[in-house]
Amino acid sequence: MKTGAEVLAEQNFLPLRGKNFALVTNHSAMVGEVHLLDLMKSKGLQPAVIFTPEHGLKGTAEDGVHLADDSSDGIPVISLYGAVKQPRQEDLKGIDLIVFDIQDAGVRFYTYISTMGLAMQAAARDGIPFMVLDRANPLGGDYVGGFLRDGIPASFTSLYPIPIAHGMTVGELAGMIKGEAMLPGLAQLDLKVVRMQGWQRAMRWPDTGLSWVATSPNLASFESVLLYPGTGLLEGTSASEGRGSTLPFQLAGWPGIDPLALAARLNGEQLRGIRFEPVQFTPVRIPGVSSVPKYRDREVNGVRIDITDYSKVLPVETGIAVLSALHALVPEPVRPSFFRAGFDDMAGSAELRKAVEQGESAAGISARCNGELSRFLALREAYLLYGDEPASTAGAAGKATDASGLAQKEGHPSR
Repeated sequence: MKTGAEVLAEQNFLPLRGKNFALVTNHSAMVGEVHLLDLMKSKGLQPAVIFTPEHGLKGTAEDGVHLADDSSDGIPVISLYGAVKQPRQEDLKGIDLIVFDIQDAGVRFYTYISTMGLAMQAAARDGIPFMVLDRANPLGGDYVGGFLRDGIPASFTSLYPIPIAHGMTVGELAGMIKGEAMLPGLAQLDLKVVRMQGWQRAMRWPDTGLSWVATSPNLASFESVLLYPGTGLLEGTSASEGRGSTLPFQLAGWPGIDPLALAARLNGEQLRGIRFEPVQFTPVRIPGVSSVPKYRDREVNGVRIDITDYSKVLPVETGIAVLSALHALVPEPVRPSFFRAGFDDMAGSAELRKAVEQGESAAGISARCNGELSRFLALREAYLLYGDEPASTAGAAGKATDASGLAQKEGHPSR
């Protein structure tokens, strides 16, 4: 398969030539073994300005760290993670195209898609076309899971009313953000998507044949990415999600609980493609990755989540089971403080927290959660650019595509 950046490179970047363009990107914008920026330079092109998301251009800044503006080989590099989260008018003076190319994790609370939407808003505000170079959703295009954001204010980590795992590429999601007016002011945005070739919705990351680039310091492996939509929710609790170890989001625990009981309880759920092993681990400070992990230098009892079949794993359902089991096994006196501020924001609503606190079964919570998804699945259908056709004909029928390979779609009215 080929990413949108590869498709554009094969066209010798023709749609960019003669343009004074801005590039929203980071280290993940690889074209084979070469970064998109280096490839552009080798072809006699370079952006007028670079905008970067959380973790910075090199992807080495820890989560939550605000970065100062910088430069790269004389090109201004402006951070969109900090006090400024959207390109300002003065940043876009003279710009006639904004190009977005970042590898996403496929999760609502991963902030790269928030950066994309706010950059789209800035483009619409200033009448600048916006081009997305599409990349694969590592979780695949068929898996959707988690409660929709509902009943809580929009935030940078929960900007859109979509499930935790939305099963869309960034190009598809950009079309949906515009078409469903998920952000104001996008009706007149000139949005183009450079589509991938050969990607099918059933593909999870290993099926693409591409090497995984650590999209952020704690998502260094596909295994962590696959579990992140579920175990990432533990960040909003007093339990450890494995930060400060070599297996973030693949470990989960709490000091003092019985790891054998936790593993037995979770294996009893018979979750697909998953096996739980009792472990003890000690989170430590890892500069540039996790400077202040929960329970730093303290022994934590918990489980290691082993993936036995990545194609069968249901990430959010797995996370709900881990969350429920940990809540049930922590000592009762500390249970009221198990959930921390920000959990509902990540979960999308208060429903998940309340269900766990009330002792509802993990299977019951997941079933109720999945019952809400039919509305979203029907809504997203109009924005899907890819099907499961053979690679030679991959792409969704009926989507207008011009000769350069750019998918162009009219916005659908909000409904």
